[in-house]
Amino acid sequence: MDNRLTFNEDVENYDKWRPTYCEELFKDIMAYSQIEQGKKAIEIGIGTGQATRPFLKMGCELTAIELGKDLAEYSKLKFREYKYFKVCNTTFEEFECPDDSIDIIYSATAFHWIPEEIGYPKVSKLLKTHGTLALFWNRPFVSRENDELHQNIQGIYQKYRPSNTKIIENDTERYNNISKTIQAYGFSDVVFKLYHLTRRFSSTDYIALLNTYSDHRSMPSSTKELFEDEIKEAIIKSGDVLNVYDTIDLYLARK
Repeated sequence: MDNRLTFNEDVENYDKWRPTYCEELFKDIMAYSQIEQGKKAIEIGIGTGQATRPFLKMGCELTAIELGKDLAEYSKLKFREYKYFKVCNTTFEEFECPDDSIDIIYSATAFHWIPEEIGYPKVSKLLKTHGTLALFWNRPFVSRENDELHQNIQGIYQKYRPSNTKIIENDTERYNNISKTIQAYGFSDVVFKLYHLTRRFSSTDYIALLNTYSDHRSMPSSTKELFEDEIKEAIIKSGDVLNVYDTIDLYLARK
């Protein structure tokens, strides 16, 4: 099964626990793109709409693309009061619309699913001249290196998922690579910004959050159960409170 479809398996849990994005990020996108009422927008990978409402409230004519059928139906219902909103249950690779017709194309923690040699050229083809590309990702981090709970959780990850790649919080190489890739496909005026948020979870809520991630959902059921039990026990021993520090990286560019 395509790992993207794991998000489609528990839509309500996904909507409840996946983070939204800070108001400052959307203000920066709107200011850069000069988006206003009646402008045409595409969202790649709407999920359950964590990054959708600001564009609808701005009055954009928004077309959302979503591979998961249940996610697509959920978002269609969630934003049904907006007249100029529609969801296409397909992949961006297969999505069709007129060239040079879109004012802004954006994607929230989803564009990495599309091969870059397909995604960037297609975005460029669909955007109007001087149209805006906005890509952003939320990357959560559990506590800090000098935090005992963080150390315990990392040990559990190593036990059950030894091949899991450790994510770097301030990943300068990642930021530079994405910015350079965007430029390499002919986009200009590239702007990069970082935002930081903090969320607090109980043990039960954190397990619910983990179950919104494709790599977690794809673990063998017996391993997944043991892994979750140890994570939950570690959080309970630390007062049943876990801080998650979100780093959001935003890339803006023009065609």
